[in-house]
Amino acid sequence: SLGRSLQLKQLIEGGGSVNIVTVDNITPLHDACMQGHPQCVRMLLDAGAQVDVRTIHGSTPLCHACASGSVESVRLLLDHGATVNPSLTALTASPLHEACIRGNPECVKLMISKGALLEAFDIHFGTPLHAACAKAHLDCALLLLNAGARVNAIKFHETALHHAARVGRTELIELLVEFGGDINVSDNLGRRPIDYTTPGSSAHLCLQYFENTPLSLQQLSRIALRTVLGTRALQVVTKLDISRRIIDYLCYT
Repeated sequence: SLGRSLQLKQLIEGGGSVNIVTVDNITPLHDACMQGHPQCVRMLLDAGAQVDVRTIHGSTPLCHACASGSVESVRLLLDHGATVNPSLTALTASPLHEACIRGNPECVKLMISKGALLEAFDIHFGTPLHAACAKAHLDCALLLLNAGARVNAIKFHETALHHAARVGRTELIELLVEFGGDINVSDNLGRRPIDYTTPGSSAHLCLQYFENTPLSLQQLSRIALRTVLGTRALQVVTKLDISRRIIDYLCYT
């Protein structure tokens, strides 16, 4: 990475354009973000690289930084005014989607703190929660849910729970149900989450258990409260004049 930085420094000092593009409209900044080289990202931005330039597919450097998992690159871009919620195209996902698809929880956390839209809809993946569950990234899903993402948001009548069932991740299924995921919802094919599991598998047995065992009143109360509060849940709950134990329970900690 040091060698790349020195080479880039020489090119910039030699008059090389920091906004030169390839046939796919990929700039040096896109490339530095794809490769996860924050030193190069910093140099390019300081030299005047366009922070929100899009590739032919509509991806911004922030999309690539979130995909690569370079939190430092993401911070640099945001500090230089990168758009947190660029308009989506048929060919690209949002930066938050990219972080969820690749399983980069630190980037997910940072993007949420900067106001990334939790319900941004990508034509291929649906919401960021759909993406996190389709790729079986439990830590990303937890961050989204705790931030107030809608657990039963649909993509072609399909919820995140359908994805969790399809990938067979029991802990992901349990997490979604704990946050109010509907085990009985049907997709556009009339299939429930359990229908995407292999009979006898841990995922199948998990969903079967929830079918036969209703959530407790305590769990239902937590879901109801957090549903009403939405994205303000953590902020409001932590300020309530109640015992620390109850606050921890409401915050899933």
